[in-house]
Amino acid sequence: MRALGCCLVSLALCVGLQLPALAQDNGELDVVDLELVLAVDTSSSVNSAEFDLQMRGLAAAFRTQQVQAALQATGDLGVAVALIQWSENRSQYLAVDWMKITDRTGAEALAQAIDDAPRYLVGGGTAISGAIDYSLQILEENVYDGRRKVIDISGDGRANQGAPPAESRDAAIVRGVTVNGLVILNEEPKLDYYYYREVVGGTGAFVITANDFQAYAKAIIDKLVKEISGTPIVEGPQSHKIWYAQAGSEVAHGNALP
Repeated sequence: MRALGCCLVSLALCVGLQLPALAQDNGELDVVDLELVLAVDTSSSVNSAEFDLQMRGLAAAFRTQQVQAALQATGDLGVAVALIQWSENRSQYLAVDWMKITDRTGAEALAQAIDDAPRYLVGGGTAISGAIDYSLQILEENVYDGRRKVIDISGDGRANQGAPPAESRDAAIVRGVTVNGLVILNEEPKLDYYYYREVVGGTGAFVITANDFQAYAKAIIDKLVKEISGTPIVEGPQSHKIWYAQAGSEVAHGNALP
């Protein structure tokens, strides 16, 4: 009986020690302040130099004091980040898998992962809806539970494939996901208006513009700080909160956009 009692005590201790692992195996999610999908355009309009500017701009942004300070302000919860590349309707690729970032070390590791990622997709049409749909899928399938969920679409052209972006945008809003835009105005000067109407939406949604790929690096810092910190922004039409800012400025236009 004494031996049996010792065995039962040992078993109970073992079970107790394994409870956290069992909870994880049972699907318990890791709560974070923000789940963020960075969706990088790799369609035919984006040449090799422009692709490198996007990726290097993102990597450099996570190495800046501004972005790292915003990350540290989230405390122990931190931010979960993934990066996808996208072009045609059926062409999306998870280039940097989910990483949880809470401090400078994590931000540096993410920056290095972005630097190390090659271009997985080359050429093809521009299917913004496909990028949003794929982003929603990886948001649902990861091991994180974000208090906020954001898809960040960067691109330099209108959709020319797939469903209308607004349909996928609206599906994201229903699921509590915000879609933001970073528009590169190197080929289509009015592309920001298109993103404003057809792409962005949800709580705190906004568009930031860069006049060319060179300005992207500055714009991405402003955008990441706003997304990570959850900076309050102006009310826009259709019950969407829209912040519209020229890269490098802090000018809120709000309802000024048609």
